[in-house]
Amino acid sequence: MNSPPLDLSIVIPAFNEEHRLPKAIEQIGSYLSARSLRAEIIVVDDGSSDATPKLIERYRGKYPGLRLISNATNRGKGFSVRHGVLEARGEIVLFTDADLSTPIEEADKLLVALHEKGCDVAIGSRGMDSSLIEVHQSVFREQAGNLFNLLVRWIAGLEFSDTQCGFKAFRREPAQIIFEQQRIERFGFDPEILFLAKRHGLRVAEIPVRWSHDSATKVNVVGDGIRLGHQGKCRRGWDTDVPRVGRDPVEFPAGTLSSFDGLPFWIQGNQVEPQPVGMELASGSKARGLYPASTVAAKLFAF
Repeated sequence: MNSPPLDLSIVIPAFNEEHRLPKAIEQIGSYLSARSLRAEIIVVDDGSSDATPKLIERYRGKYPGLRLISNATNRGKGFSVRHGVLEARGEIVLFTDADLSTPIEEADKLLVALHEKGCDVAIGSRGMDSSLIEVHQSVFREQAGNLFNLLVRWIAGLEFSDTQCGFKAFRREPAQIIFEQQRIERFGFDPEILFLAKRHGLRVAEIPVRWSHDSATKVNVVGDGIRLGHQGKCRRGWDTDVPRVGRDPVEFPAGTLSSFDGLPFWIQGNQVEPQPVGMELASGSKARGLYPASTVAAKLFAF
């Protein structure tokens, strides 16, 4: 007998979060109970070396909807979010950070946009109403963040005031292909997700939310920002060739690729590198979102 469908899946990427997760799980559990939602909480352990996995196992008795998914090794926040979203069973999937910098109650605003306004994606924003920021970052971090967002808007052609807030919700079915095609695994995956949503014609709502800076943040605004700038430039070079929802699969001749990750190639300088996830392509194999080698070669020297 099939389980009844879920209303909401909440995904939390976690790397060594044994200290912050208990509070997050308690608050999310209280939020869900107060709203009588059929829901699950998915914690994606990203190769933690602390007691994060054991902590989740202990909490499962109190919260039956709590699930633990583990990455084999540390892969990054982007990989963990993708892993959780693709495993989710809820009609709506929301991801949030373990520190709950945006209180979980702000999810109500995102759910209204998805349920009542016909949007496919709803993203929390710190840039639309600064009065909702309860604890500010340092001046340096705020200015660096503003510069970073301007860079993202220029590279990816996005018009959102805040792409990086770790509080985003999706209608699962139309957003599925976005996460299938996502390839940035660490910091900077958020703009890629929004870029793909735009390319697929999904309706995105940006919504002001409350937010408080956590001094224990693991984001390096300078190093990670520079890394994303390179990744975003490479990603935009594929703009016209990103497959749309419903496009027929592309057939590959034998030997074109040995493995792939949604999109088959990562461009690094003048080198084309497959992104392995252990899937082999045989003659006549088909997979949504892949391109013939001739297309890759033509794109490689277009930068």
